[in-house]
Amino acid sequence: MSRLRVLVIGAGPGGLCLAHGLRREGVDVAVYERDSSAYGRQQGYRLRVSPEGEQALKDCLPERNLRLLAATAAGHRDREMTAYDQNLEPQWAPSIEDPRPETPDRITNVDRVTFRQVLLGGLDDVVRFDKRFERFERLGDGRITAYFADGTSDTGDVLVAADGVGSRVRAAFRPGDEPRDLGVRTIFSRIPMARAFANGLAEIHRDRFTYVIGSDGHHVGLMPMIFRTPPPDAAARLWPGLTLEPVDDYFMGVFNVHRDELALDDEKFFGLSGAGLRELVLDRTSGWHPALRGIFSYADPDATYAVPLRVAVPVELWEPGPVVALGDAIHAMPPSGGVGANAAVRDASALSLALAAVERGEREPAEAVDDYQRGMAEYAGESIALSLRIAQWSMKKLDLEPQPK
Repeated sequence: MSRLRVLVIGAGPGGLCLAHGLRREGVDVAVYERDSSAYGRQQGYRLRVSPEGEQALKDCLPERNLRLLAATAAGHRDREMTAYDQNLEPQWAPSIEDPRPETPDRITNVDRVTFRQVLLGGLDDVVRFDKRFERFERLGDGRITAYFADGTSDTGDVLVAADGVGSRVRAAFRPGDEPRDLGVRTIFSRIPMARAFANGLAEIHRDRFTYVIGSDGHHVGLMPMIFRTPPPDAAARLWPGLTLEPVDDYFMGVFNVHRDELALDDEKFFGLSGAGLRELVLDRTSGWHPALRGIFSYADPDATYAVPLRVAVPVELWEPGPVVALGDAIHAMPPSGGVGANAAVRDASALSLALAAVERGEREPAEAVDDYQRGMAEYAGESIALSLRIAQWSMKKLDLEPQPK
């Protein structure tokens, strides 16, 4: 019988990898997710998996999940990043370096929705959906109880905040501790690749990350997601009975603009529907090169949404104890470096090892959590610095001055 019970709030990549890692170590774990089901969140796009992120996945996941993840990952690696102005004139761009060899099981780029569905595989008895975290209470015996909006609760020895940049656990534990708003407003979208090429996009963009830097302050990125195997086909072959949603090859479309150039207040901007956001991008790029300006007209409005870019600098450690965080809940960063999800799964790997030592009676919980946090702060800080450097290259204007509390 497990001597340790861990409650995880949030079923994103970090929370699910942690659940797998803890189960591997024999730790009792329950994951609570606000979405209504495994298919309740269809906002999705491409995620880059770094060498460090891939190793963390291998540290946490069962072999069956890894095989399915590799089969549904991208069958290509971005050959390079190309940058242009709005007239398709070449510009300087950072190089993309990845030492991994070309192998059939390499995991470099994944579709976010498919990634989540693969991570949920084998966790039916662990993940509870439609559970909105409300608050927690520390008990006299050192344990902690989490309360949910539906009136239910659960008690464990450790409560993990894996609920993202808007973490409700962080708000309860550290009121006023919020990531800094960088002032950049981003529209993400899924653009089916077949439609884009059929309507004039040059074939050269198929195997590379393309970034367009407009002189008007509007910037667009196109990142290809070409599946090694269609997700339903891979599941039918490797995991019969597990449902993966069908997804065609696509471009992850990204539109970035600083709010000063947006000329639209946040209430109106974030209130726009997916179709409205798509129209905004088309309007703002209407004067661009013909091969670029209409790309977003093929975007899926149901997979088009807006977010503010935020960052946690510096990474502030939480008081060592039964409440601990991973991922964006503690080290939010802009997606420009493609390293946020990798940092989250690295957190999961490190935290599962730390808590496994507690499970075996080798360490005290506070000591294990403190060591995890110190190591996490080091690599997460490096990831944030990389993300900010790339964001400054692509956007130039970021609001990096501390904001008043």
